[in-house]
Order: sequence, then structure tokens, then C-alpha cells
Amino acid sequence: MAKERGCAALDLTLERLKRRYLPDGSEEEEEDCPSGELQNKSRGRRSLTYWGGLDNFPDSSNIVVSPNVSLSGLTAHERKYYNKILHELFKNADGIQKRMDLNKRDPGNGSVDFDYRTDKVHDTWTQVNTETDVTLPSHLAANTVTCTEHSTENSPLRIKKKSKRQGARSSVPSDVSSIYDELLLINQKLQQESAAHHEYALQIKKREHVLNEREALLLRHQTTLNKIRGVEEDVHAKFGIMKEQHEAEVKQLSETLKEKIKENKRLKSSFDTLKDLNDSLKKELTDVSEQNKKLEIQTRKVQARLENLQRKHTFLMVQKCKDNTVQASQEMKPSKQEKTHLTTKTSKVPLNTQVYELSSALMDWISDHQLNKIWPEDIKSNEKLMCMCTAPKHYMLEKCARLLCMVAEQLQWMPLVNSKLHLPFVKFTYWAIRQLDSGTQQTAMTTTMRRLGEEIFKGTVIRGNQSGLEAVTESKPKSAAFFKSPVLHIRFVSTLIVIKTITQADYLAQAFDSLCMDLKMDEGKALFLEYQAVTVILNHLKMSSKGLLSSVIDVLLQMTVESCFLQPFLDTCSNELFFHTCSTLLRSPKVDLQILEKLSILLQNFLKSSKYLQSNKKLFELSSIHLILLEMQRTASHDHAFLLINLNSILFNLGY
Repeated sequence: MAKERGCAALDLTLERLKRRYLPDGSEEEEEDCPSGELQNKSRGRRSLTYWGGLDNFPDSSNIVVSPNVSLSGLTAHERKYYNKILHELFKNADGIQKRMDLNKRDPGNGSVDFDYRTDKVHDTWTQVNTETDVTLPSHLAANTVTCTEHSTENSPLRIKKKSKRQGARSSVPSDVSSIYDELLLINQKLQQESAAHHEYALQIKKREHVLNEREALLLRHQTTLNKIRGVEEDVHAKFGIMKEQHEAEVKQLSETLKEKIKENKRLKSSFDTLKDLNDSLKKELTDVSEQNKKLEIQTRKVQARLENLQRKHTFLMVQKCKDNTVQASQEMKPSKQEKTHLTTKTSKVPLNTQVYELSSALMDWISDHQLNKIWPEDIKSNEKLMCMCTAPKHYMLEKCARLLCMVAEQLQWMPLVNSKLHLPFVKFTYWAIRQLDSGTQQTAMTTTMRRLGEEIFKGTVIRGNQSGLEAVTESKPKSAAFFKSPVLHIRFVSTLIVIKTITQADYLAQAFDSLCMDLKMDEGKALFLEYQAVTVILNHLKMSSKGLLSSVIDVLLQMTVESCFLQPFLDTCSNELFFHTCSTLLRSPKVDLQILEKLSILLQNFLKSSKYLQSNKKLFELSSIHLILLEMQRTASHDHAFLLINLNSILFNLGY
């Protein structure tokens, strides 16, 4: 619609100019152009009503041209038509101007000026026609462009052109000058709009380029985001798997670390135990070394003493041989006197044999009915009974002490007596020694006791020439073995005497070994109970006899083997003396682990029988053994599994 209005305005302008300057031109145009075409053009282009002449349009400085008018929408024929009309208009105007200046100027010069002006105007309008073929943007279509003369008045070129134009106007008619100004204004407007369109096109292209880049970038981002979403799921899945694997590895390493820590603690405790054991062994080695030095010194002294005794013995034997030869030469008498002397000697031998038989019978009777009844220690608590029994007990102790001295003197003659008489003699000696335990005479008879023990342990040997009952030439020796006797009864009682009287460690070790071997037989166990050997054994169940502790406990454990003698043995041991001795031993900090294990086995046997469980529990509590065992259980190492099992069993039976 705007295009049609622009074309109509342009047609009206052309029509006005033609009517004013070309009164006859329209006919010539109509003759040149086909009638039908001209009619069509006049219909299409002059559809708008003509409102009046030239005076109805605004001045040249205020001509308004719609920005929506685009000459590029016209056809080539139409453009040719408009150019032809304008060319004729300028030609006629120049002709009029030429005729007006003929009288003032030279024809040559006037022709030159006319041609110059004509060419200039032609070129200007050609330029207007070429430059106005521009389509304005939509945001400028609603606005009208008004020519402002003051925007270009300050330009020097513009001032020069203006001065020339004013000079030309003075020579050109006012109508032509106004048309010229209108065309110049239109040219300026079109140039400004063309520049604005060009700048806007550049901005549009630039924005389009930016938008294309943003769109491409957005597409790339979207593609990358889709890829990242797909990869993110895989990454999350792999991360979950790696996390599970990491947790499993951490758990496994933690368990391995805990095991290693436990193993290190166990190794450390074992190392500490070995270190303590090593220190104790070093200390023992030092003690043994010192003891060895002392024993070496004693050995040298004993060796020197033995050499002296051997020399003395050799000297005495030589002296005795000399005396015998002198006595034999001096006592040469008639055969009658010799025979009577031999008969008197032979008559003395049966007499001595009968005396020994009688003595043996008396000893046997006294041992079985008097001496084997040991006075109980509880009698001290009863003052009345103590007063009643003080005199007989004191009397018996004095008699036993006197008889033991005589027995020690008679031991050297025992090889000459029948071996059947040895048992009563040994029994009497054992029970007499046991009777002296409750009195003060034993301390005064230390030498006699040691002599008795050594004689019983070594035995006695008598050569034939010492008896005086056989010929001097006969020298076959006779011996009486007690500790090494092949008879079990004699050997067992002799062993108890040795344990009771001797303090030398080597003798005692042999005695306990012999006793342990004899207890493997039922007869030996019966003799152990018959002779009340528990009290004898308990004297060595203490730390002062550290080297013999293992052998002592082995003897007691031998009695705890399942047999008919087990219960009587446990009854014999169920007293305060036994439990007090065990308690004292357990309190000692230097007891070996092996001793503790054996002692725990021994104590465990006292809680097996339900018959004596309550009484034995009281004995455990009176001696505070249960407290000692609880402390041992708390501080014992886990490496001592056997000891811990026995301790747990004992404490369980005690109710702890």
C-alpha cells in the first residue's frame, strides 16, 4: 500500500511538472508510447486523485517522501519512462535559461555553460535514480525523513556548492531552481537512507553470524551434554564398583592388620617371657658357677682329707699286721689250751645269735604296738589330756634316744646276723626316729642321726678276720645292705630313714628315685600308707629343697594313680599340715612352671571325690589356696595352656 502511495505521489509530481513546463509534451509522449500501454500506466500509476496544482505541495525544503517507496520495485521500462520525462524537463529548462542569457553572454561561453549544467543535472538525476533503488528496514518504515538544511550548511564543500547554486539560480528561473532543490534534497535523503540501510544490513549480518555461532556452540554443548550424561552413568557404576572393591580391600587389610597386631603382641609376650627366663637362667648360672667353685674347693679339701685317711689307713693296716704277727708268735701254747680256747669262742657265737634274735623280736613287738602310734599334734590343745600323757611321752622319748645310740653301735655287727633279723631292726630304728620328731631330743642327736642315715645308705661290710670267730687265714667279707637290699620291705623302710636323717642332696636324690620306683608296685603303696610316709615327704616339699621338689611331687603323684590305695592316701593328706605346706609353696615367686603343673594335678585329685568335697573345700579356704589360684589364673600367660586348664578345673570344683 505504501508502495502504491509513493508511486502515486511521484506521478503527481511528474504530472505537475509536465503541465507547467510541457504543455505539448504529453501529446508527443502519447504518440511515442503505445496507446494501450500508456492507458494502462495512467490507470495503474495515477489511480490517486490529483488535489491541485503546484501550489498544493509543500516547499522544496519540506518535501516528505515515504521511506517505504522503493524504485527497485519498478520495471526497466518504467524507469526508462521516468528518466526520459525528467531528461526532457531538464532540457527544456536549460533551453529557457539559454534563451534568457543570450543577450548577456557570449554564445560560445553560453553554450559551454549550458552543456556543463545540463550534463551536471543529468548526471545528478542519473545518480538519484541509481542510488534510490534501496529497500528501507521495517523499523524505519513508519518514520518520515525530514530534510534538515542545517546539518550540511557548515561543510565547506556544501557552502561552495551553495554559492554556485545561488549564482546559478540568479540566472535560472525560480521554478527550475525549486525543482532542482527538491531533487537535491531527495538525493540527500536517499543517500542517508542507503547508508542507514547498509549499516543495518551489516548489523543484521553480524547478528546473524553471532547467532549462527551461538547455535553451533549450543548444538555442540548439547551433544557434549548428552555424551556426558551417558558417560556419567558409566562413571557412577564404575565408581560404585571401585568403592565396593575399596571397602572390601580396606576390610581385608584391617583384618590382616588386627591379626598381625595380635601376632606381634603374642610374639612380644613370648619374647618378654623368654627374656625373663633367660635372665633367671643367667642368674641361676651365676649361682651354679659360684656353687661349683665352692664345691671344687670342698672337693679339693675332701680329696686331701681322703689322701690323709688312706695314708692313715695304710699305716694302721701295716701296724695291725705287725701286731698280729707279734701276738701270734707270743701266744704259741699247747694244743690243748688252743682247743679249749676255740671251744669257748664257738660257744659264744650261738649265744650272740640268740641275743640278736631276742632283740629283734622285742624290737618288732615294740614297733608294732608302741612306736608306730605317733602322738597327734592336736593333743596340745587339750590341757587335761596333755597333763595325763606328758609323763609317758617324755619317758618314751628318752628311751628312744638311748636305744638309737645303741642301735648305731650295733649296725656294724649286722652282717654277722641273719638277714631275716634286719627288718625288725630297721623298723624299730624308723619308728624311734619318728617318735623323736615331736620332742627336742632330735636336735641334740644330730650326729647320731647322720651316722644312722649314712650306715643305712651305705650298708656295713665285715671281713672274716675281724670277727675273731673264724680262722685268721680266712678273709671272705660279709655285708649287710639296707638301702640297697633286694627285699622291698627292708629297702623301703631304709629309704624312709635316709630321707629322714640325711641332708646331703645326692643321697636324698637317690632315695627319692628309689622310693618312686618302689611306689609303682601295690606293695610299695601299701608300705607308704603303713609307715605314714606323707609326713616324711612333706619335710622336703618346700623351696629350701628346690632341687628335690620335682622328685617329691613325683612320689606324691605316684600315689594318686588309680588304685585301691588312692582314697586312703587322699584321706591321709586331707589335713591342715599338707594344705599349709602346699600353700606356702604356691606363694613362693620362684617356683618353676613344671612344679606348678604337677602340684595343680595333685590338688585336683582332692576335689574329684564328692564324699570329701566339702571338707576339702574348707581346707582349701583355710589355707587360702583358692585366692592364690585365682591370682595365678589372672596373671598366667596364655602359652601355659596346661596350667590354665588345671587351674580352671580346680576353681570350677571350688565354685569360683
